Amino acid sequence: MKIIKILLYIIAVIAFLLLGAYFFLNEKLPAGENPAKADALATKMQTALNKAAWDSTNVVSWDFSGRHKYVWDKKNEMVQVTWGENKVLLNLKEWNKGKAFKNDKEITDSQLDVLRGQAWSFFCNDSFWLIAPFKVFDEGTTRNIVKTGDSEALLISYASGGVTPGDSYLWFLDESGVPQKYKMWVKIIPIGGVEATWEQWTKTKTSVSVATQHKLGPITIVINDLKTGYSLADIDAKADLFDVIK
Repeated sequence: MKIIKILLYIIAVIAFLLLGAYFFLNEKLPAGENPAKADALATKMQTALNKAAWDSTNVVSWDFSGRHKYVWDKKNEMVQVTWGENKVLLNLKEWNKGKAFKNDKEITDSQLDVLRGQAWSFFCNDSFWLIAPFKVFDEGTTRNIVKTGDSEALLISYASGGVTPGDSYLWFLDESGVPQKYKMWVKIIPIGGVEATWEQWTKTKTSVSVATQHKLGPITIVINDLKTGYSLADIDAKADLFDVIK
């Protein structure tokens, strides 16, 4: 009985701390204005990171914080996602062509769609941390300016796309247009205005600038083994990698 009371007390304390954190840390989504000026600021950000080079980059591979590995043929809209004993090949144009493997054995039962769904969710999240600045003009986005003291920040809201439509991000840029951080209002995090850094910028072989580290509270997200190119051979991937899902 005493153990139960202690557990209930611990649960109550945790609930109180979480509730307190919500009320003290939660920020309301700010109201933006001047979409024309916001478009210009978004363009400045993309220019600073060489969006033109990204558009001409055909293939990308990276390791997301040691959890998921990717080979993305963006020109042909196919991606390989690997984690643990799982490997999934997604055809982003034709879902049913995607294949999944566990310990190199092809999965053909109901688990196939489960693994494809997991891979798609991982890809949406992890690629966003890689190339979010290049997605500010995606279909379904709105752009506005938010005044923050003596400066202005860029508010991007997504009405569609990915796995959590409705998310918003407030970008803080340096004078040249390079992102330094953003605040998030996203479904996956119950507290609004949580901040994440965009740092450790590197220029890839195709001249794209990419942030390879993000700090989100006590969490550090690292982009490892980043490679970009114009063909799969440029990133040391097999030329026939996606033949089975074409």
